[in-house]
Amino acid sequence: MWRVKPLDAIIATAQKKALHRSLGPIQLTLLGVGAVIGTGIFVLTAAAAQKAGPGMMWSFVIAGAVCAMAALCYSELASMVPVSGSAYTYTYAVVGELLAWMVGWALILEYAVAASAVSVGWSGYFMGLMKSVTGFELPELLSHGPIWTMNGFLPHADISHGLINVPAIVVALAVTALLVIGTTESARVNAVLVAVKVTALTVFIAVTLPVLKTGNFSPFMPNGMFGPVGTSGMGVIGAAASIFFAYVGFDAVSTAAEETKNPQRNVPIGLIGSLAICTIFYLLVAAGAVGAMGAQPVLGLDGSVVAPGSAGFVAACLTPEHTGDLVCSNEALAHVLRTINWPILGNALGLAANLALPSVILMMMFGQTRIFFVMARDGLLPEKLAEIHPKWKTPWIVTIVTGVFVAIAAALLPVGQLADVSNSGTLFAFFMVCVAVMVLRVKDPDRVRPFRMPGVWVIAPLAMVGCAGLYFNLPLDAMLVLPIWGAIGLVVYYLYGYRKSHVGRGLVELHEADVDAPPPPVPDF
Repeated sequence: MWRVKPLDAIIATAQKKALHRSLGPIQLTLLGVGAVIGTGIFVLTAAAAQKAGPGMMWSFVIAGAVCAMAALCYSELASMVPVSGSAYTYTYAVVGELLAWMVGWALILEYAVAASAVSVGWSGYFMGLMKSVTGFELPELLSHGPIWTMNGFLPHADISHGLINVPAIVVALAVTALLVIGTTESARVNAVLVAVKVTALTVFIAVTLPVLKTGNFSPFMPNGMFGPVGTSGMGVIGAAASIFFAYVGFDAVSTAAEETKNPQRNVPIGLIGSLAICTIFYLLVAAGAVGAMGAQPVLGLDGSVVAPGSAGFVAACLTPEHTGDLVCSNEALAHVLRTINWPILGNALGLAANLALPSVILMMMFGQTRIFFVMARDGLLPEKLAEIHPKWKTPWIVTIVTGVFVAIAAALLPVGQLADVSNSGTLFAFFMVCVAVMVLRVKDPDRVRPFRMPGVWVIAPLAMVGCAGLYFNLPLDAMLVLPIWGAIGLVVYYLYGYRKSHVGRGLVELHEADVDAPPPPVPDF
């Protein structure tokens, strides 16, 4: 269980069964921006406002600070180990196989569930645009999933307001097909979509900030910092735990390390650059949305604080006085523009979201398939999953499996719950990366680090505290998903991975030439 795969063996294995290196620094940064910008602003703004009101501005700052610290840990490890696998690979090299398996298993909750969440968000913008432009709208039963609540230890589905989200299924399967065709093609399409997305958000900022009303920021934190007593996942910190989802795409850059030219230099550039660009956009767009329209939470019909996506929240949003509120909108930014008498720009932004959000789905699924690919290459999952298509040179089997899973989850679950579930896996994976970078500094201090993280003994522990703090401020059901999912993963590991592991069977592809070769030179940044 505690057997580790030496870093030299990881790199040697990757060289023998390598994916094609085709991504440069600009493409990598665009991939990072494409994975990050979108979900939190286009989709989760309304949910964050329901939890924290205008105080969600602080939520973006808190989540961004935790991500920035985690990004530095990722940058050091990704530049040292430029192969697919992200946190899974780093944990395997440092802490051991069992925890590496658990991290890889948790990353399913990060990438695949996140892709499902964005698919649901795209569905909301698509249906809003269709209704605004043509007047057509699907019945609720075909455009929304059920409202899920816990009945004791069993989930209960309320289908009175929705049964299955058909548009979300369509976009998830379309992105799957694109990923099967090839990485380079996906990156080119993504570059165009990122340009559309950034342009749309820039226009939104330019239109909303001039009409900003300071009165809309008061009360600034209606639910307080940690939410009212007896509620879970509310307040500024609760919103930060959800908004964290909006930043997670940056680590998908490190999963593309094996397909990146000069990864020792380009991966850190892609990670830090994309995170900096996205944080600036998040704060400006959130300020514009709050200032132009207001973002106060709605209360339940009995006057209680209600969580976004809950039955009480849905009932409150159906009342005439709240139907036009920002927190009740499925297409928050387009709704803001229409409300301040820019209907054409609102429709244009809705169109931009329809074009751009698939790039987020693409990068989430890209990261997920590469995690599965490297786990299968290590023997922990069936090696058939690591099969590369002879024509398109992509891991096509695992891509299709992931796409079907994403489509099913998107069809049946609301965006807020999907985002919180995704965060539970993400925060665990980030926590383990912070552990790995410190352990490796002690176990292998002389290894060349092309990107050396400054202040590791301060920043890494702070990042661990931040990840743990955000995790324990998720809603209770989202917190419980991680240990339950982890227990299922342990069963799978002991039934298959423990016996089939290449490291356990002594099949690690370790070449003497690779081990004895001098370390690569440190690039000049």
